[in-house]
Amino acid sequence: MNETITGPKGLPITGNLLSFRRNPLQFIRSASKSHGDVVLFRFGPKRNVYLLTNPDHIKEVLVTKQAHFRKGKGLQVAKAVVGDGILTSEGKKHLRQRRLMQPAFHRERIATYGDVMVRQGVDLMSEWRDGDVRDIHHDMMKVTLAIITETMFGKSVKEGASEIGHAIDVGLRYVANKASSFIDIPLSVPTRSNREFLESNELLDKTIFSLIEARRNNDEPGKDLLGMLLAARDEEDGTGMTDEQVRDEVMTIFVAGHETTANTMSWIFYLLARHPEAEKKLHEELATVLGERLPAVEDLPELKYTNLVVYESLRLYPAAWTINREVVEEVEIGGHTYQPGETLMMSQYVMHRDERFYENPDAFIPERFATDLLKQIPTFAFFPFGGGPRVCIGNNFALMEATLLLATFAQRYQLRLAEPGQIVEPEPLVTLRPKNGLRMRLEKRG
Repeated sequence: MNETITGPKGLPITGNLLSFRRNPLQFIRSASKSHGDVVLFRFGPKRNVYLLTNPDHIKEVLVTKQAHFRKGKGLQVAKAVVGDGILTSEGKKHLRQRRLMQPAFHRERIATYGDVMVRQGVDLMSEWRDGDVRDIHHDMMKVTLAIITETMFGKSVKEGASEIGHAIDVGLRYVANKASSFIDIPLSVPTRSNREFLESNELLDKTIFSLIEARRNNDEPGKDLLGMLLAARDEEDGTGMTDEQVRDEVMTIFVAGHETTANTMSWIFYLLARHPEAEKKLHEELATVLGERLPAVEDLPELKYTNLVVYESLRLYPAAWTINREVVEEVEIGGHTYQPGETLMMSQYVMHRDERFYENPDAFIPERFATDLLKQIPTFAFFPFGGGPRVCIGNNFALMEATLLLATFAQRYQLRLAEPGQIVEPEPLVTLRPKNGLRMRLEKRG
């Protein structure tokens, strides 16, 4: 059945791997334009990867036929960092963990974290000075790490937050490199990257297990995310999570919950700096809705344009830029039969810039989301948080955090590119971050 699937010509042994590694985003995007709904890539001598760009096919993989797949290689490798948490676990275990964690991410619950988000934003701005040039991506990593730390653990990890941030960074780079390499070097081999990775993991383990232990010894589990995870009980058998399970979920929330939003915030400021007309509309809305006071959760329904800016930034630079699934049992999708061991790739980056669904797809036009666009296009033409039973559990948390942080910063400062006209390239690691950071000049607003 697969005879008709074509793809870019590759090299004899490595196939398309080198072209893909050189510039993944450009490579998959141009391949999808040339080869239609399904594109075949060969990664190394034995690995077939199919890129799907038909939203109906993507829905089959992520929703209707999701039982035929397991997570792709990248997330299997990610287990080394985040263990067997909600991001990487499969089947029954994943369902149980999700059930246990769901209450912690309930809308009402998340609303209680709004003031933490705004306060941490204000805290960061106390370091900002008019005219300073700063790496805004670094600043955004700092503030989102502070937010996830406080909402997850109360206030207990102020010291050592930067070591945790660095350790997570080492882990993510390790995962990205290992996932796209076809030579598998086991962790027991003492290469430099293996050694660095093991050291960073040890630090994370030590930090998190000591927090879990301290909390278990405390009569009050606490109202933060860690407290909720420790108090969670399975409806069916009344059991809770082991320390290892809690560690894995905490690591998952840590990794998935700070870098993704930091990237989104960085792209938002980059896009606004290049589109002064959108920035002006944003400032007008903030002045009308907030006046001089800080934003709060109650303002979210009124911060309509602020929200559109967040959505349009997620469209152009989705933090999760690709989802991969490995076939575990033969499955038919869109008239093609896929075999166990083959990988199906679905890329938010490609779908979100597809002219079939978006007029002028590479342009930053927040207003496009002001209409019924999301009702008019297929579900999987816009899926920054994935979809199906594995849709990101923290999506409401992330949207609220991005909107409140944007309102908090933009009310007080305008961020200009350090070099006029500078182009920032996206670097597609595990998430889509600005390559070499994002240098911007701070201008205090009157």
